[in-house]
Amino acid sequence: MKIVMIGAGYVGLVSGVCFSDFGHEVVCVDKDPAKIESLTRGEVPIYEPGLQALMSKNIEAGRLSFTLDLKGALEGAEAVFIAVGTPTRRGDGHADLTYVMEAAQEVAQLAPDGIVVVTKSTVPVGTNRQVKQAIRKANKSLEFEVASNPEFLREGAAIKDFMNPDRVVVGVQNTRAEEVMREIYRPLYLREFPVVVTDLESAELIKYASNAFLATKVTFINEMAALCEKVGADVKEVARGMGLDGRIGNKFLHAGPGYGGSCFPKDTKALARIGQENAVPMQITETVIKVNEGVKQRMLDRLLDLCDGSFKDKTIGVLGVTFKPETDDMRDAPALTIIPALVGAGAKVKVCDPEGQREGENLLPGVTWVDDPYKAAGSAQLLVLLTEWNEFRALNLKKIVRKMSDPVLADFRNVYSAKEAKKAKFSVYASVGRVDMVLY
Repeated sequence: MKIVMIGAGYVGLVSGVCFSDFGHEVVCVDKDPAKIESLTRGEVPIYEPGLQALMSKNIEAGRLSFTLDLKGALEGAEAVFIAVGTPTRRGDGHADLTYVMEAAQEVAQLAPDGIVVVTKSTVPVGTNRQVKQAIRKANKSLEFEVASNPEFLREGAAIKDFMNPDRVVVGVQNTRAEEVMREIYRPLYLREFPVVVTDLESAELIKYASNAFLATKVTFINEMAALCEKVGADVKEVARGMGLDGRIGNKFLHAGPGYGGSCFPKDTKALARIGQENAVPMQITETVIKVNEGVKQRMLDRLLDLCDGSFKDKTIGVLGVTFKPETDDMRDAPALTIIPALVGAGAKVKVCDPEGQREGENLLPGVTWVDDPYKAAGSAQLLVLLTEWNEFRALNLKKIVRKMSDPVLADFRNVYSAKEAKKAKFSVYASVGRVDMVLY
């Protein structure tokens, strides 16, 4: 089957590459000439483990190509996926559908009869019906169907998630669209991965509900972490005890400096807005958003205490700025709240991140970038671990201590323990959800 993917960003590129690996002919279309030129040369503009090799394989096999020409790409296509950005609209929290509707207008003018228009972007409830209306208004004679196919890709594990999904969600209005979607996902269907076929509105809402629930788990354990610090409990033990309950599960119960990334912040805000527009307030989700912002501020307060009430002229090393490991994505990362506050208060900040510098140089002015965690620790009065990259999980802590002028470690991902910190001779070890330890 020939498939067109409109939008060669994170979701569009990963989806297009994986569909081509299923054996489909895939053409990815984007309006950015530089991006298309780069992709045509086989260069991946984002960091995602496994994506480069899989893309090169399918380009070489002739199943995957990239173009600026949507009209040419749509010739002979049976399905076109809209995978453009839906950023949070300033002021009201709603998803901005500008790019989605622009893509729909172009499809209306250029697509062949029989096309199935699939929304892959994360969109508010009712968007697929709006897309259908927009296409019908722009081209009354076009024969087409619409479908909703939300993505559930974790950055850093997107290839695995696409090829081995917990489920594939498809929203349709008739059997024609369902048949096309089942054929597209046939390799997964044959391997008995669940394919949930439902109506358009339910498919749209499944995406938001899933991310809001996961964000709630993250935020809940972060609130519990604050309580643990006050009463002397260990949040890792609390989370382990909770997670062994099959009704709860252990995923997303890792205390830290708050959630970030391209999905949770945007989708929780959009769901809250959808609830407001329908007079059904999403009070839990609204609270999650508020509490998550408070978690980041609480981390700053902890750092201020560790610096005796002032960041001025302090040298602070930071390990990790991306919102999670195995990605270069810094959208809404806790680092974007914490580091500017440190710099603004007069600290000298040195940053090390395996993949974050390309994005971070523009987002974090006033910091010094280093390529080695031990350089980040050099002459520092405080070392902060913000992202749990594998490179930071097995540091030589004794070497870190020797590099620092005052060996204080703020382990905001709970990678280490007070016992390990004491053995290395840190003077203070601080973590999340455990009592700070003054070791010497």
